[in-house]
Amino acid sequence: MRQLKAKWLEMRTPQATKTAIMVIGGAEDKVHGREILRTFFNRTGANDAYITIIPSASREPSIIGERYVRIFKDMGVEKADILDIRERDHCDSSYIKESLEACSGVFLTGGDQLRLCGVLADTRAMDIIRQRVRAGQITLAGTSAGAAVMGHHMIAGGGSGESPNRSLVDMATGLSLIPEIIVDQHFHNRNRMVRLMSALASHPDRIGIGIDEDTCAMFEKDGWLHVMGKGSVTIVDPTEMTHTNESHVGASDPLNLHNLRLHILSHGDRFHLYQRTVLPSVYRIPS
Repeated sequence: MRQLKAKWLEMRTPQATKTAIMVIGGAEDKVHGREILRTFFNRTGANDAYITIIPSASREPSIIGERYVRIFKDMGVEKADILDIRERDHCDSSYIKESLEACSGVFLTGGDQLRLCGVLADTRAMDIIRQRVRAGQITLAGTSAGAAVMGHHMIAGGGSGESPNRSLVDMATGLSLIPEIIVDQHFHNRNRMVRLMSALASHPDRIGIGIDEDTCAMFEKDGWLHVMGKGSVTIVDPTEMTHTNESHVGASDPLNLHNLRLHILSHGDRFHLYQRTVLPSVYRIPS
């Protein structure tokens, strides 16, 4: 029976699609193995890749942009552009448009997610990115602030505390690249579990994705999330939540959330965003 179950699970293991959305928890390894960044490089075409880097979230966009250019050049990328978009009207530039239409990958750096959304939301540049992602024409990666913007609802800031409450989290509108999720980054590193649960109390139709540093939740085009990196990806699923007092208590009062489902995933584990199915990383048939 165990052998049959293991074989059945192996048959269900998803095959990697060519393009993906890579949601990175921040502080990804930029020096040693560079596993996450190298995966992005490979998914965009490896030596034939054309990568556009958007450092708009950063306070020093030219410096951070150049750092990623050097990293990808060291890997052997054919072409890497920095799209230094600092104002919304920059998105109408023909150079920006041509780069986004020709590239094989887009990388959103860290910084301030409100700044990033402020310059990209509802622009022609964002329309091009979204259309090409949905068509499976490019791989998109976002780290830290670049990860936070992935959902329709976005955690813009907040704190940590002993119990969930509305005052712990500031919400804003993200870029809707994966509308179903709410992302929190630097997750266990900065004790953000209660912040994510507080966000879900007011948005129980979404699913919470908490991503540790140097860790990536890679969303394949077929709906599978594949975990890679050194930390964990935490899934908080409120689909079967039976009750919350969110609408009846003050902003600093403790929230209750009944019947949440929690998954802690590590390297190689998979989770299906729509089926809510978990697959562990390795199946071993006993000898």
